[in-house]
Amino acid sequence: MHKTSLISVSAYTKAMLTSENFGQNSRGKIGPYFLPGLPRDVTAAAGQTAYLHCRVAHIGTVARVSWIRHRDLHVISAGLVVFASDQRYRVIHPATSDNWTLQIKYVQQRDSGTYECQVNTVPKISMSFYLTVIESRATIQGPSYVKAGSTINLTCIINQVNVEGLVYWYRDQEILDYEGPVSILTQEAADGTTSRLTIRGAAPSDSGNYTCWPTSAQPSSVLINVVLEGEQPAAMQTGVGSSIGSATHFLWMPLLSLSHALLSGHR
Repeated sequence: MHKTSLISVSAYTKAMLTSENFGQNSRGKIGPYFLPGLPRDVTAAAGQTAYLHCRVAHIGTVARVSWIRHRDLHVISAGLVVFASDQRYRVIHPATSDNWTLQIKYVQQRDSGTYECQVNTVPKISMSFYLTVIESRATIQGPSYVKAGSTINLTCIINQVNVEGLVYWYRDQEILDYEGPVSILTQEAADGTTSRLTIRGAAPSDSGNYTCWPTSAQPSSVLINVVLEGEQPAAMQTGVGSSIGSATHFLWMPLLSLSHALLSGHR
């Protein structure tokens, strides 16, 4: 009697493990199941490409993998066929692979939300993924004034890893190059990208509005005054802070955009 109970428990446990890890259809055959180990919370910077990786084993020839957007319950794809009119969507499935990856190009903040990878078994099985799209922007750290003859050190921090394109530095509407007393060093780290601008032997003519402009993130600006020995900084005289107003910023922003276009045309 005791031996029979052990056999029954063992058989039941084996059946439960098989059902949970492998999935079975109504006839008891092994059916599709999701493979673990892939990130289900995905973060992407605005303008970049997001990838949602779904892995399904034992898909067979009958079952089909679909991607569904929860925001409006829109069926994005079934198999490799994409129903969305938005051409930013694509399903990547290498032959003989378990991967069914949803690719979204040029993501925007409105793309944030839950996406479901679903297999049309009976009953259906599904796995949810959450996409967060962050606005990439630059922030400048540095003094509002420096003494003539000293060094201007400005650090631009971009809350984005693997910045696509380049990071440009401007003084007013003039683009700064790696020449003479000017040096620019851009580095990537685990939490973002950093670009450092250094100008040695600063002169009063170096005063102006300095802008860090990444091609794939919002720019940032700071007003720098270079003062002579014994001279009081203009910002202290007038009470004006180092950051520029939004109205002034947007007046010269089209000029910088034009500069980018001209520069790109010569590269």
